Amino acid sequence: MARRFRPTDDTQVCEAVAWAAAEGVPLEVRGAGSKRGLGRPGNPGAVLALDGLAGIVDYEPAELALTARAGAPIAELAAALAAENQHLAFEPPDLGPLFGGPPGAGTVGGALACNLSGPRRFKAGAARDHFLGARAVNGRGERFKTGGKVVKNVSGYDLCKLLAGSCGTLAALTEVTLKTLPAPEKVRTVLAYGLGEAEGLAALRAAARSPLEPSGLAHLPAGAAARSAVGRVSGPACAVTAARLEGPEASVLARCARLRDMFGARGEVEELHRRNALVLWREIGDCALLADPPERALWRLSVPPARAAEIAAAAAPPGGARYFDQAGGLIWIAA
Repeated sequence: MARRFRPTDDTQVCEAVAWAAAEGVPLEVRGAGSKRGLGRPGNPGAVLALDGLAGIVDYEPAELALTARAGAPIAELAAALAAENQHLAFEPPDLGPLFGGPPGAGTVGGALACNLSGPRRFKAGAARDHFLGARAVNGRGERFKTGGKVVKNVSGYDLCKLLAGSCGTLAALTEVTLKTLPAPEKVRTVLAYGLGEAEGLAALRAAARSPLEPSGLAHLPAGAAARSAVGRVSGPACAVTAARLEGPEASVLARCARLRDMFGARGEVEELHRRNALVLWREIGDCALLADPPERALWRLSVPPARAAEIAAAAAPPGGARYFDQAGGLIWIAA
């Protein structure tokens, strides 16, 4: 059985990494373990579990910045931000249930290490675009610091961008600082029913090119839509094409009317208000529409949106379930 370290401060992280380096032992850097199913399985000789580095260190709502220890659960950060009517605009997904774990276990360090983002990525950017600063330990057991607590804080190479997406192979994050943003005043989602994949994706690309500034664009074939907990998505028993609009109330209502007209030219349309819209886009971001059964192979494909339907048809075997996010730029396939 692999040796397991669960440090509670930076010094203990340094000691564990220095021991592994000296002994030549492969060390797996892990948060809560909710994303271990991503990528190629490793063969570690020891595990460095960073979920003991928990808690929010500093939160300055007026400065739009939050600093937390790397093992702090995303759910804890979300609750603190919601109390100040703010959020993490990159929508970090909760992939724990996808790999058989409990919901809400994912850590902020894990989300940044994997550079995970949700449906708003094409508009708000990826996790790395909101990663302002970090404290970390390198592969020799040495502490280092990069970035700061404001957006324009780097002269030279921005190590935060390098660490985001490295999956713990370059350093063990111990503390991170994130950019926060005000939560949208109004949220609406326009649904179009019964469109085929090619037509639904064409409608989403048209919405993306328009001045309506959607913040979510997804096409759900009938099988994926049927898994939704939102009745207006699962109830019709057909494919659903969804576009989200966010912002000030007057602007959202005006843009929503125009989007309904755009989608209405292609078929029947419906509208979701905030509560149901939040549920639907959380399902899309967390891949909850394909989560069962857990033994299925899951593919996440980043493709040119204009070729999404063609690529999905070629990649998905018969009986494979799938759906499209980011106007077709992201395809989830389970087989």
